[in-house]
Amino acid sequence: MSLLVVGLSHRSAPVSVLERAALSADAQVKLLQDTVAAEPATEAAVLATCNRIELYADVDKFHAGVAELSTLLAQHSGVGLEELTPYLYVHYEDRAVHHLFSVACGLDSMVVGEGQILGQIKDALATAQELHSAGRLLNDLFQQALRVGKRAHSETGIDRAGQSLVTFGLEQFAEGATVDAWARDKRVLVIGAGSMSSLAAATLARAGVAEVVVANRTFDRAERLATLLVEQYAQSPVRQDGTAVLARAVPIDAVADELTRADVVVSCTGATGLVLTAEVVATAMEGRAVRVPAPVAGPRGGSGGSAPAGASVVRGELPPTSVGTDENCPLDPTAAQTAQSVQTVQGTAGFSVLGEAAVAGMAAAELEQHAAWVDKGAAATATEGQSGSVALLDPAAEAEAITALAAAAAVLGRVPERRRPEPVAEVPRPTPVLSLLDLAMPRDIDAAAHRLPGVRLVDIESLAEASADAPMAADVDQVRRIVSDEVAAFGAALRAAHITPTVVALRTMAADVVAGEIARLDGRLPGLDDKQRSEITQTVRRVVDKLLHAPTVRVKQLAAEPGGAGYADALRTLFDLDQETVAAVSRAEGRDADSNNFESAENRGRA
Repeated sequence: MSLLVVGLSHRSAPVSVLERAALSADAQVKLLQDTVAAEPATEAAVLATCNRIELYADVDKFHAGVAELSTLLAQHSGVGLEELTPYLYVHYEDRAVHHLFSVACGLDSMVVGEGQILGQIKDALATAQELHSAGRLLNDLFQQALRVGKRAHSETGIDRAGQSLVTFGLEQFAEGATVDAWARDKRVLVIGAGSMSSLAAATLARAGVAEVVVANRTFDRAERLATLLVEQYAQSPVRQDGTAVLARAVPIDAVADELTRADVVVSCTGATGLVLTAEVVATAMEGRAVRVPAPVAGPRGGSGGSAPAGASVVRGELPPTSVGTDENCPLDPTAAQTAQSVQTVQGTAGFSVLGEAAVAGMAAAELEQHAAWVDKGAAATATEGQSGSVALLDPAAEAEAITALAAAAAVLGRVPERRRPEPVAEVPRPTPVLSLLDLAMPRDIDAAAHRLPGVRLVDIESLAEASADAPMAADVDQVRRIVSDEVAAFGAALRAAHITPTVVALRTMAADVVAGEIARLDGRLPGLDDKQRSEITQTVRRVVDKLLHAPTVRVKQLAAEPGGAGYADALRTLFDLDQETVAAVSRAEGRDADSNNFESAENRGRA
């Protein structure tokens, strides 16, 4: 049997594909059950996080295993096999071990060095144990991966190379400042009560936010998380005023109301659809006030500059946040005739389709009069302002422009005002007053929310782009060496374990031979007392043990080396060992491993 992993991650697939392929908890259970029921696989485990989906299995055939695991991933993810295949990667035997150990150390994470992956690996193992889909191989593999990950974090400075996805996401809002300084006294809404949401809530509570509100579909879980936050930080004055963090739970249907009061929203649920649409966010932002600098008196009593530090502030309104409307939008004609006419008007006579004095339904003569009227109005205004003059339009010289204007009016349904085009003033985007952090896969928050004034959205996709240029710490090389050493050690132990049933069967056969010979001696020498019989028995056993010691120790050493799997076959052939006896030893060991796993699950339940 051999270890095989088939999966996709943020390194192999775009976020849009990962989002569609995300597995719910129920889908993961069904995937495990179907995998162990398939012919090539005897064990299975699923590692599903916000940026990876991997299926681990112990298979007896490589090509058949790859085909079966790929098909099962496609079926349970809902993404067609043909579409999914280009993004899948496959690791086999030692490469599969190396991959999982690298993942456990945070080397394959979106944020290098983050430690949250260890908890996710632990959860994957626990699920496989509870479903009895993990046997000796996957139990040993995942437990060793956890030890390797802990070793990497304790022996190196890999933590300095990166941090959790939550912290990295919050740093995008802080924009160079510390998360503590940015988050202090903010009001936070956390949607979801799972591991990622709990980590976000704890991180923000430590940073000194004023309040954490937890919303979850199961209210009891939200209430439990809020209670834990209160208990953990009740005696920790983390804010500048020395007060503790407030935390409370609300039902999921209260999210819209809480959104109007929150400064920061973190969402990570298992929902298959959007939790926050752009319209919901826009509604919450309507009429929401933002802080702007108070005007400072100028030299003549006017206003100019910005308020100094500590000055009072006034509150202004954000621009409308309607999504997808065209109100007051500059006209952008798309028809070829319209574009040509407008270009002629603007290029020749200075007419602009941005004018507001539109008069529809005029004939060519009336258009000529209208153009002259606009020109006269502009000239009169200029004269009154003592700021120069504007030449009147000469209809004879501008016949071509007037004809183009008529064509434009026929298409646009209005007459553009004659004036030089003015640049369209862009409404300045206000400083974000609502920061949205979406850590879910598939996404919880509508990507269109980032276009709303006063809103900043950071999601998995933007985090992937931001982390691409993140510097790698020098400790990463040391972690890689640790991974390589651990992979070699695990492979040697695995190969040595492969020959163990054969060695056990050999020693069992030798013990049976000794027992048979002692019984035969008793028949021939019935007068032996117990002391003599015991001494003879021990002598025979010592002889057999000494004869077998060197070969069995040596064969384990040879089997641990690459390509040493054939020594088990050689041992069975040389000593004419019964294959069924060897298989019986393996089955007994497997039952012992399952028993230990069951006891571990029981202990976790009691804890």
